[in-house]
Amino acid sequence: MKEKLRIHGGARLEGEVTASGGKNAALAILPAALLADSPSTIENIPDINDVRVILEMLRWLGAGVEFSNNTLVVDPRTIDKYNPPYELAGRMRASYYLAPVLLGIFGRAEVPLPGGCDIGARPIDQTLKGMRTLGAEVNTTGGVLSVSAPSLEGADIFLDMPSVGATVNSMLTAVSAGGSTNIHNAAKEPHIVDLANFLSSMGASVKGAGTDVIRIRGGRPLHGTNYTVVPDQIETGTLMIAAAATGGDVIINGAIPTHMEALSAKLLEMGVNVTTEDDCIHVRSNGVFRAVNVKTQAYPGFPTDLQQPLTALLTVARGTSMVNETIFEARFRFLDELRKMGADVNVVEAKTAIINGVEKLYGARVSATDLRAGAAMVIAALMADGTTDIDGIGYILRGYENFDGKLRSLGAMIERIEVTDDEF
Repeated sequence: MKEKLRIHGGARLEGEVTASGGKNAALAILPAALLADSPSTIENIPDINDVRVILEMLRWLGAGVEFSNNTLVVDPRTIDKYNPPYELAGRMRASYYLAPVLLGIFGRAEVPLPGGCDIGARPIDQTLKGMRTLGAEVNTTGGVLSVSAPSLEGADIFLDMPSVGATVNSMLTAVSAGGSTNIHNAAKEPHIVDLANFLSSMGASVKGAGTDVIRIRGGRPLHGTNYTVVPDQIETGTLMIAAAATGGDVIINGAIPTHMEALSAKLLEMGVNVTTEDDCIHVRSNGVFRAVNVKTQAYPGFPTDLQQPLTALLTVARGTSMVNETIFEARFRFLDELRKMGADVNVVEAKTAIINGVEKLYGARVSATDLRAGAAMVIAALMADGTTDIDGIGYILRGYENFDGKLRSLGAMIERIEVTDDEF
């Protein structure tokens, strides 16, 4: 049975909510835990579909896995396979993080090429470059990433762009390589830093995460550890935008304000009141917004994963906004869904959208076209006059823990409804 979200717009969000653990951090840390010679306990793991898929893969590979109340205990000592099945790996992008880990354990790995949201070209050439630089033989025929190496040796990896996936995979390869590895032009996102901190807590030598160059001195064995995953930057930002969109007054606890500076700056520019303390963000809004221009960039620039939620808010801003998407060209597919609700949005170039603010949006039957587009449609529905039904909520469940429940706790009129296959 499929599900949809039904949202009655116009309710003001008010109260306090807590951000869940970071999706992107968890999806890198969980494979990394397999490199230890003893169990690890990892707290603040978000209970989302992507995490459940990767836990299924860990079990299939032979690891001991216990997961409850956002706490995971993973025992890697019983792993006996190096080739997760396509039925699991094809359901998510981060499945290829298992390749460097299994390579380090077995000297070989066979992992189906990654799946995930269709948001544009997501090549893995930089990941392959990093593995080859450290001495692995790499093949991608037949839709499978096959890697092997009798031994790995540290080297300088020069990434052509600060790719998050390539940085993660290079880090996970380098910790099993002999000698020193320097990853140049590395991604700087918070989940890169969190992975580095996790590896360090396991006994690895990882320096420079959050800068252009990450320096790793390889060599296993690593040991099990106790660790707490960083709060989710994108969930925090989505809740901030939702609070602003409804003219709300919301405190988001368990957040890291420095991770949100690019979004906070844009919301302030739009006329939203944003204040912060050590681990919380307070968003207050009167529901009237100024148009702004947005350009997505690698961290610490404006994150591509928050472009779609903010674009939904810009549809009711006074004036004309321009959004330049520099990371994933297919992020604008969801604009067709916003148009169904009365938005005046147009793509003038492949990577640029013009948003002319309208007085209000109207409820409609719409679909989530990818994970962050789903969050954007929820925000649009919260602002809209009338009732909106959102199909494709499986995308939303991939990356947001109890999203509808959290919004409901703040006063949103939102419910999850079972539907038959022919209803949409």
